[in-house]
Amino acid sequence: MILPVYAYGHGVLTKEAIDIDKDYKGLSQLLDNMWETMYGASGVGLAAPQIGLGIRVFMVDTLQLVNEESSFSGCKKVFINARKLEEKGPEWAYEEGCLSIPKIRAEVERQAIVKMEYLDENFEKHIEEFDGINARVIQHEYDHIEGILFTDKIKPLRKKLIKKKLENIKKGKVDIDYRMKFPIKR
Repeated sequence: MILPVYAYGHGVLTKEAIDIDKDYKGLSQLLDNMWETMYGASGVGLAAPQIGLGIRVFMVDTLQLVNEESSFSGCKKVFINARKLEEKGPEWAYEEGCLSIPKIRAEVERQAIVKMEYLDENFEKHIEEFDGINARVIQHEYDHIEGILFTDKIKPLRKKLIKKKLENIKKGKVDIDYRMKFPIKR
């Protein structure tokens, strides 16, 4: 089932999410719904806070970005109770967007490599290092479970320039082709 994506302005997007255990009710169905929601909105990642749940669950699929010209191999993974162990390498700027903040993109500086500890959908523990686009998407989604949005990481002048657009998103004044839940009624 495709779920509504919570728009910028919802409190759940700015709160640190909590861990879950393997007995979390309906987890398998939730993950299926999250995949369907992510793909339905043409996303490469989705975190539980983006569908209104303050739990430490996110998923990424960068396999869909791989093509003949790609110099990287993508990954498709579920991250449960993830913790960032290390970031390293040079920072690099890349234009990011977010399903919760539609029609806005901005350059964000992130380090090139991230080391993560997480549980997969079977609650098996992994410690793994990611680089390049995979690292960037994972860092972006990890930020969601920490209550951080990509707009929190952009330069102050750019943030000032998009302030009105952010306010319009809160009010539902944005043209999108996927279901969203807005914090302020139109």
